[in-house]
Amino acid sequence: MSATEAGFKPFSRLQMAQRAASDIPEGWYVNLGIGIPTMIADHVPREREVIFHSENGVLGMGPAPEKDKIEPWLINAGKQYVTMRAGGSFCHHADSFTMIRGGHLDLCVLGAFQVADDGDIANWATSENDTAPAVGGAMDLAAGAKRLWVLMEHTAKDGSAKLVAKCSYPLTAPGAVKRIYTNLATIDVTERGFVVLGMAPGLGFDDLQARTEAKLHLAS
Repeated sequence: MSATEAGFKPFSRLQMAQRAASDIPEGWYVNLGIGIPTMIADHVPREREVIFHSENGVLGMGPAPEKDKIEPWLINAGKQYVTMRAGGSFCHHADSFTMIRGGHLDLCVLGAFQVADDGDIANWATSENDTAPAVGGAMDLAAGAKRLWVLMEHTAKDGSAKLVAKCSYPLTAPGAVKRIYTNLATIDVTERGFVVLGMAPGLGFDDLQARTEAKLHLAS
């Protein structure tokens, strides 16, 4: 049954990025992982100071450039064109990872294949259809950032659950994830497990649970 047939409308990727962007506090240093997370930089209000970091050595990224204003030498770790905000800077790749490993990032937002209700994350590339068959900097980011959020589709393309009781893929990091934004819900990872903070319009809790392997809890 499609989402429309079930009577609800999932969040678009744009809306997912907007929701995550609206929750990032003033003054945080934030790394955005490859994929949907990179869209977050386009939706933080210009008046709010959020300093975006990219592991290839960029600090102070702004939103994506307009097509006629692309600087071909200015890219993020996912090889996407970016802009720089006032005060932004560049550094050596090794210095960039010193920031990560030294615990200087307030937040990292990654995509994932699976997240378990104890915060375990699996986001290794599978090499089947990926251009980057590796974990990249994700292990360093998951271990080094002060907190880790995940931005991903709620289920896999075949309909299988991505929010699970135990990851079946090799772990990127154990117990690292604090919050998850999907096209169906916003969920915190707590001592109780997955706690639902909000759901897509028209989606019932039972419908969300049916699409989730691990047990869900409603926020009190």
